[in-house]
Amino acid sequence: MPTLRSGLVIAGGYADKVRRVLFAQLKDKIKNGEVEAKKVAQAAGELNRLLFEILVTNLQVDKGDVVRISVDYEIEDGDIKWLLDTLTVQVWKRVSDEEVESKLKSVLSRAEEVLEEEPSYQLEKLGETDTGDIVFKLTYQGQDAGAIMITPINGQAIVRASVLAPAPKAIKKKIIEVSGDISSYLEDNLSSLLSDAEDVEKRIAERIYREILALVSLEEEEEES
Repeated sequence: MPTLRSGLVIAGGYADKVRRVLFAQLKDKIKNGEVEAKKVAQAAGELNRLLFEILVTNLQVDKGDVVRISVDYEIEDGDIKWLLDTLTVQVWKRVSDEEVESKLKSVLSRAEEVLEEEPSYQLEKLGETDTGDIVFKLTYQGQDAGAIMITPINGQAIVRASVLAPAPKAIKKKIIEVSGDISSYLEDNLSSLLSDAEDVEKRIAERIYREILALVSLEEEEEES
């Protein structure tokens, strides 16, 4: 069944976008007489009435906020029927210029301190693989921020890491000297280890992140099967 997707659009323009998308999707059916243009306009109007109630009346979005709308529909005897149980609405609030300016000045006033301070990460061990890889997840300010894989080998270890925040970095392969428990070692030496990470494009950091996590997911799937 077809799906209407608005894409990202400012809240002040969602109604026009919904109407344009629906007409674009059904232009061939309008042309061959399967659907009347009047019915398309009516369906767009009905959906927009619901969206106004959701976005404006209840969520009180501003015109400068950004929304994304998705909903399935079907065509029956020339009528367009919205499958409202599939309706999803996402909203991103616009930050006022005044607030942006205030926060900008606040951060810039301590820019040197921010740049010198090492990011404080939390570590969570996700699991181990059959080949001895130990995988940890990084969290920064409550959000997923990367992953580290350590493979111990005779008092040494091979490290691979991805850092997503606050700036994308990666350790593609690094050999370190390790003594004692790996988790304890990592807790004690995380800052110095990540300080050697290479600045990379976000897509590269994200690719390494996915590859590391996939190892743990694969092990879990094999254990379940």
